[in-house]
Amino acid sequence: MGALILVLLISALAVIYSKYQSRLIFIEIQKQERALDQYEVEWGQLQLELTTLAELNRVEQVARDQLKLIMPLREKIIYIKP
Repeated sequence: MGALILVLLISALAVIYSKYQSRLIFIEIQKQERALDQYEVEWGQLQLELTTLAELNRVEQVARDQLKLIMPLREKIIYIKP
């Protein structure tokens, strides 16, 4: 009879432990999902910023204003064929 009670107690403790572990894992999954959501928002913002900075007129404007570059005359452009 004592062995049966011991097995029952061990079984109950195992159930409690497994439930505790599953809750810890669930909490970690929720944290990771929140982090993933934040990364997706940040990725979208970076994509928007990249699109804005890569626009042709933006590149031209920066080249003219900050780098003081000018577009060469059409007759001065040399095209090299591969």
